[in-house]
Amino acid sequence: MRLSSLADYAVVLMSAASRHCGAALLAEGKLNASTLAKETGVPLPTTQKLVSRLSAAGLIESTRGIGGGIRLARPPASISLADIVEAVEGPLAITSCTIDGNHECALEDSCTVKPHWGVVNQTIRKALDEVSLASLAQVPAAQKIKSMEHTL
Repeated sequence: MRLSSLADYAVVLMSAASRHCGAALLAEGKLNASTLAKETGVPLPTTQKLVSRLSAAGLIESTRGIGGGIRLARPPASISLADIVEAVEGPLAITSCTIDGNHECALEDSCTVKPHWGVVNQTIRKALDEVSLASLAQVPAAQKIKSMEHTL
């Protein structure tokens, strides 16, 4: 299983937005898509596309015009990695048969593996739910040390 580039970029963007949450240097803790794109290295058109999806999912709020910008819709501790991935990818499903109401599989009636996929899917979902945006926004200790070495 592999996340799409868009899901990965969404996590990067949300992590950056989380670091700005409540920052005094930004009016009301907001930032714009251009700033977010520049800070993260995610191309601006992709950033704008993801801002739209993340906004539609209720994870960020975006206001246009002078004084507008982007900000988290909820505290970082209440947004999970699963929330971000689902905003971009749709419902988490390791196989199509784990999606409620999906009957596209030709083996569905005789499949002995299907009941096990649900358990695997729930385990993955739980693992992603347990990682908060607040924890993703923290700079790892090893990276802090490297950064300090460059400033010496």
